[in-house]
Amino acid sequence: MIYLMIVAMGLVVFFNRYLFIEPRLPVRLNRGAREFLGFAVPGMLTAICGPIIFLADHHLNLSPTNPYWLAGLCAVGLMVWTRNVLLTVLLSMAVFYLLRWWL
Repeated sequence: MIYLMIVAMGLVVFFNRYLFIEPRLPVRLNRGAREFLGFAVPGMLTAICGPIIFLADHHLNLSPTNPYWLAGLCAVGLMVWTRNVLLTVLLSMAVFYLLRWWL
């Protein structure tokens, strides 16, 4: 039963994406829908990363010794400064591991 559910969910996700990827299908989104979907990725990243950064040990941790918070601030600053995703990810990971070792 579990394998059937996994396969069914995989097919739903695949065909949901396939409708927008396949160029021969006549599915087109209007400008408003495309702009609305542009907010999906930042919203999803915030929902995933927010609890990891701010809720260490299941309570709000904004202390200056929180390496997750400091590395997150560093990543935001690097992204604004460099506009390069790969460089930002690599440097912010290095800063995070350095802060975890040092703090």
